Amino acid sequence: MFDLERWQEIFETLSKNKLRTFLTGLSVASGIFILVILLGFSTGIQNGVKSEFQKDATNLVSVWTGVTTKEYKGLNPGRYVQLKNDDYTAISNKYAENIEHESAFYTIWGGLVNYKNESGNYRIQGILPGNQFIENADVSQGRFISVTDVDESKKVAVIGNKVSQDLFKGEDPLNKNISLYGISFKVVGVFYDPGGERDESKVFLPLTTAQLAFNGADRIRNMMFTLKMSDNFEQAVEESKVISSAIESEIKQRQTVAPDDTNAVRVYNTLEEAKKIFSLIDTIAAVFWFVGIGTIIAGVVGVGNIMLIIVKERTKEIGIRKALGAQPWSIIGMILQESVFVTMFAGLFGLILGLALLELVGPLIESDFIKYPQVDFNTALATVFILVFAGALAGFFPAYRAAKIKPIVALRDE
Repeated sequence: MFDLERWQEIFETLSKNKLRTFLTGLSVASGIFILVILLGFSTGIQNGVKSEFQKDATNLVSVWTGVTTKEYKGLNPGRYVQLKNDDYTAISNKYAENIEHESAFYTIWGGLVNYKNESGNYRIQGILPGNQFIENADVSQGRFISVTDVDESKKVAVIGNKVSQDLFKGEDPLNKNISLYGISFKVVGVFYDPGGERDESKVFLPLTTAQLAFNGADRIRNMMFTLKMSDNFEQAVEESKVISSAIESEIKQRQTVAPDDTNAVRVYNTLEEAKKIFSLIDTIAAVFWFVGIGTIIAGVVGVGNIMLIIVKERTKEIGIRKALGAQPWSIIGMILQESVFVTMFAGLFGLILGLALLELVGPLIESDFIKYPQVDFNTALATVFILVFAGALAGFFPAYRAAKIKPIVALRDE
């Protein structure tokens, strides 16, 4: 029930020492403000990292090769390990039950592409149809590379949105011919990529066509696979580690590479990397919570000290109340109400200020690893509960002390 007289009493008590009340509230408000900012940036880091992983499939296993660094079975170090179509086919067939999407790649870096009087240097890649899902590419016009294109070695191309803008200047690129080192290819599709302009500066060709057109024979640069994932994330990570290790061993065996030569054959597992990074993010979030809560505790201690001082100043008043029949719970309620009010009012001010700052500054932050720093509703609700608990905690011990005061002792107090 709303007690007007009690609220008048609380405001009168607080107004007697405005500076003390202001400084006490400031300590609580700053604690909540710091907590909100830290949690907002923790969310921003999570959003940034997730967006980076969304550029390509998260359950991706990629195989790259380099130069051998160790002698093995009579072969000297310094050999370049060249992957071929047979290597890709062997891996694809052996792990078909575990693979969801797949592609081998024949790559020309900085290839010259012409359309009429326009030209530019872009990455030219011979691929297989599964690369659309590996890249998370979204076809905005036309279609992607098909199985038929690969089987028949068709001279068709799918270009990135950046290539389309640079060469066609707003003109519809579909069914137009572009020239790659003097060889004509028909544009059958345009794609967007979550990776932005860098990943949209590509020209995709059927793998077989690229190998024939650019003297690639049966050579490939690398291969990528997305794995079928179980519902349990931990289990999916373990399964992907096992398959990644098996693929690495298979390639090394086929290429006669020492099992411990980490430079010659490199297999990257994005799911395993994702687990490491998300674990790091959870640690960062925990540290932010620890720092924020520690700051709030400092403010709560200040509130508790102030309430002890207030109880001391009102010792005689409390004694009179008890002498007139006031029950201990009413004394405790009075002190707790005052403590919770100060904490809640100051804390909500800090909360609103922190949320407003994130709302204003968040969109201005331009970073790949910090995106949209914000505090969601559940977190904001959690901070409100923290405020209520902190206020009650700050006032409990002074209130308990006040309730234990004996009237005769209080009336003698000076």
